[in-house]
Amino acid sequence: MRVDLFDFDLPEASIALRPAEPRGAGRLLVVRPGEPFGDRRVADLAGLLRPGDALVLNDTRVIPARLHGLRTRPGAPGRRTEVMLHLREAPDRWRAFARPAKRLAPGDALRFGDAGEAGLSATVAAKGEGGEITLAFDRAGPALDAAIAQAGTLPLPPYIAGRRAVDARDAADYQTVYARAPGAVAAPTAGLHVSDGLLAAIAAAGISRHAVTLHVGAGTFLPVKADDTADHRMHAEIGVLDAETAEDLNRVRAAGGRIVAVGTTALRLLESAADAAGRLHAFAGPTEIFITPGHAFRAVDALMTNFHLPRSTLFMLVAAFSGLDTMRAAYAHAIREGYRFYSYGDASLLFPAEPV
Repeated sequence: MRVDLFDFDLPEASIALRPAEPRGAGRLLVVRPGEPFGDRRVADLAGLLRPGDALVLNDTRVIPARLHGLRTRPGAPGRRTEVMLHLREAPDRWRAFARPAKRLAPGDALRFGDAGEAGLSATVAAKGEGGEITLAFDRAGPALDAAIAQAGTLPLPPYIAGRRAVDARDAADYQTVYARAPGAVAAPTAGLHVSDGLLAAIAAAGISRHAVTLHVGAGTFLPVKADDTADHRMHAEIGVLDAETAEDLNRVRAAGGRIVAVGTTALRLLESAADAAGRLHAFAGPTEIFITPGHAFRAVDALMTNFHLPRSTLFMLVAAFSGLDTMRAAYAHAIREGYRFYSYGDASLLFPAEPV
């Protein structure tokens, strides 16, 4: 499909630089194809679902994945370099996007954080396309995790970080209340709306809660540069759905309940783990699933998600789920009604388009 079909105009004033306070106070646009849009609040979510439904949350935890360092090369001056980690390949290796990438070559050494003995070092092990490099660090496993936590900064999306500095509030705001498994370099932003109070209301309404893990990568920030969706390559992200959770969700559906994904990341993992009949199986590994209109959804019956960038893979996903015309109209409604967009913005609750 042509990528320009997924374009729309968004006023800069619609981009949220801070989340609604308190957590869970955001607005919620309910989209049921063929019906009028519903302007609600995230706090209403439990009443919009049914007893017996299952809420699926991505429990990944954001790490401070943006590193600033100095390239060192024998006989050459040091060069300031920024890297954004996006996929862990081994205990001591990460794929990353570098800036400026054109000045880096395999074998270059990079030094991050303090210049003292505790400083973190890496070697460029490989260089790919689009500014992507592979870094081999001087330590591995938990020791590397601790060094990244000390040297790195929180990777707010560029449409926020380009307009204000990251601060102490973001350390809490850009993390879900149920974050457990470190490894994401971007938050599963629909989950940022979920408060402990909302989780209690969900449980009281007879709606079960289930956790999956998809470590969101920096590829989520990348624009689609191709003119046709067939020419766009998704970057892999690592996900885990354990066998017990898969069977729990299969039982929910068998009993007539619906699977409600909180966030496109949870949806992408569930769709990756489902067979052609819609039955979920244990999954552990990378997924590069790219969902565009025409995708036959197998595992998800409703989706809670934020409002996404024009021409982005995420807007393509929601257009696939509820219909392109429906979502273009929904976004136009949201802009007119003052909904706040992107990572710290408001949310939508989407139901699927009727199959053709």
